Amino acid sequence: MIQSMTGYGKAVVTFKEKKINVEIKSLNSKALDLSTRIAPLYREKEMEIRQTVAKSLERGKVDFAIWIEKDAVVDAAPINIALVENYYKQIKDISLQTGIPEPTDWYVTLLALPDITTKTENEELTNEEWAVASTAIDEALHALVDFRKQEGAALQHKFNEKINNIEALLASIEPYEKSRVEKIRQNIIKGLEQIPSVDYDKNRLEQELIYYIEKLDISEEKQRLTNHLNYFRETMQEEGHGVGKKLGFIAQEMGREINTTGSKSNQAEMQNIVVKMKDELEQIKEQVLNAL
Repeated sequence: MIQSMTGYGKAVVTFKEKKINVEIKSLNSKALDLSTRIAPLYREKEMEIRQTVAKSLERGKVDFAIWIEKDAVVDAAPINIALVENYYKQIKDISLQTGIPEPTDWYVTLLALPDITTKTENEELTNEEWAVASTAIDEALHALVDFRKQEGAALQHKFNEKINNIEALLASIEPYEKSRVEKIRQNIIKGLEQIPSVDYDKNRLEQELIYYIEKLDISEEKQRLTNHLNYFRETMQEEGHGVGKKLGFIAQEMGREINTTGSKSNQAEMQNIVVKMKDELEQIKEQVLNAL
């Protein structure tokens, strides 16, 4: 089944006082183009994250983000009480020694001094927390893959519609194809009759007509195009990697047969049908770029 390269996935998990958020977006691209925004605590796991995302998503322009939200109360920087007391005593002593008045608002003065509210601990990533963060990454990836499958189902429906249209248009060529032979014959004979006193070998005329008509015959192109249409349908049902690229190659081959049919048409009605087939195929080519 087809998967689209367009997708979105998000997951939120909690670990103690933290809320771990993971968000992944993807668009179409010829290869995997991964950009990441990783919280500082998880930077050491960047290579592991990249490998996990690449294994799951394969292709696409992917934006990955993981960040942490903390409880504002829990995350408040602690006030160093011992340092506050030390500053307070020093300011009192300076005031006594110099006669400089004491501050009117001690809180403003003391809290503005260096290192009063500076955190001293360095947070380290634990195995327990990384296990929880990894779960969030997996959940976001699964959500994105499910999104891709839904989009892929819509793509497949669109492709089937366009393939059926091309098949119907191809079948509509047949009546014009048969009438074209007799029309070519009549046009040649009419042209010869307009030339006065010209005698021509009717057997030779038949041979030339057969040769000319064989050059305009599109039976092989019709057969090859029919095969490509069927192969396109079969490929859409395949599981595994590279289905989108394969569909792109088949669409190119379909284009070659349609173009050759157009160059051999030599009739307005047939050429109009070929233009319609090209339009349907162009819509397939546009959408197949988004298939994984």
